[in-house]
Amino acid sequence: MKLSNATLRNLPEEVSVPAYDRTMLTPGIVHIGVGNFHRAHQAWYLHRLMQQGKALDWAIIGAGVRDYDSAQRDKLAAQDYLTTLIELDPSGTSAEVVGAMVDYVPIEDGNRALIHQLSDPRIRIVSLTVTEGGYFLDPADKRFSPKHPDIQYDVHNTDTPRTAFGAIVAALKTRRAAGVGPFTCMSCDNLPGNGRILKEVLIGLAKLSDPDLAQWIAETVSFPNSMVDCIVPATGPEELALARDLGVDDTAPVTHENFRQWVIEDDFCAGRPALEEVGVTVSDRVHAYEAMKLQLLNGGHQVVANPAEILGLHTIADAMQSTQIKGLFRKVALKEILPHIAPVPEITPAAYVDLVDARFSNLAMIDTVRRVAFDGSSRHTGAVLPIIRTALAEGTPTEGLALSQALWARMCQGTREDGSVIEPNDPVWAQLSAAANAAKQTPKLWLEQRDIYGDIAENVGFSAAFSRFLTGLYTDGVEVTIANYLAS
Repeated sequence: MKLSNATLRNLPEEVSVPAYDRTMLTPGIVHIGVGNFHRAHQAWYLHRLMQQGKALDWAIIGAGVRDYDSAQRDKLAAQDYLTTLIELDPSGTSAEVVGAMVDYVPIEDGNRALIHQLSDPRIRIVSLTVTEGGYFLDPADKRFSPKHPDIQYDVHNTDTPRTAFGAIVAALKTRRAAGVGPFTCMSCDNLPGNGRILKEVLIGLAKLSDPDLAQWIAETVSFPNSMVDCIVPATGPEELALARDLGVDDTAPVTHENFRQWVIEDDFCAGRPALEEVGVTVSDRVHAYEAMKLQLLNGGHQVVANPAEILGLHTIADAMQSTQIKGLFRKVALKEILPHIAPVPEITPAAYVDLVDARFSNLAMIDTVRRVAFDGSSRHTGAVLPIIRTALAEGTPTEGLALSQALWARMCQGTREDGSVIEPNDPVWAQLSAAANAAKQTPKLWLEQRDIYGDIAENVGFSAAFSRFLTGLYTDGVEVTIANYLAS
């Protein structure tokens, strides 16, 4: 059955569908970056509220600024912006259709349609999932860097910007001139202090062309910090087939694990949906939740994915079947990361490690190693290197963390242990590959990528451990090197 408004009531009984009248929805949110994660997370929470007859004036309008977004818009428009969510639980599969999205802004050069939509007074929240690498941050200090050509273009072409941030600034300028209040800017990306970072990017960009506007944004716009969590694989032939097996012809279905979490500050300048009524944690302690998740789950993902890629394993669940990789994750998490993680009301750090272990080990999830290892230059600098710096400053163990960096370097060398080629998997793959190949003979050259590691290379003990492990990976292989660490 082709997915659309007209066919919702004809779908199999096993597939849950919207109980609300979608013709009664009005927009309140524009979301930039309509990938799988957004549709399985933020859109799902709003859908749950709408199922209760609430938040009907908070429907989502999708948006984007990349060529990919145009293809995504076409797929979703053809099925009335509906999405089939398929939960992959080890005990069984279930499906539901979510209908919180009602439109998708046309993608065009200059982003005039996006600026026009953001200027609509009905829009009270602008949210983003543009990935960790999409914020134009300096890799070393994670602060806004205005040097990127697209940012420089936006500074000199404020009415026809290239970036999502340029479009947001242009819309805020229009709203201020029209006497329309600001909207809340809400990042849903995996970044420490994502609200603070989004604020810095927008104000920094506005300041370069209109200091008065920058001041108005600083004084009136809200930027709540948030922590988001749900493992959502990419959609490929297997996921499309799974939807069809369930009786739904959906060209853009989304599979996800049987776990979600969203923690957010209550800082919304133009109101918000009652998210706490559907399981969202509204808290002023977002940083504690964020640190636990980023360093144990996101950092743990890199610890697991890099050796798995070198060994040619397909999924994260496959990797967790390896005694060495599972042991590496647990030892690094429990012995080297956990001492720096504060508990949160719902769970202790040790129990969280067990939860992540179970989630990574979910064999029903086809979450590829390649997806998780993608953009390591952002993911390592965002989730792993901060804990290395903390551990070095406090004098706690870093051997396993050094091994994690050696495994990343070995992966970026570009070949697996069976001799097959690892295709480029990072926006700066050429730089990483060159450094990794040079480090094969002189290991310290990897750490001397100052734009990534900063002064970490100056720590003699960490550098020596890294060099020893990287040498071992080439001479003894991944499994023996990890086994030696586990036995130490």
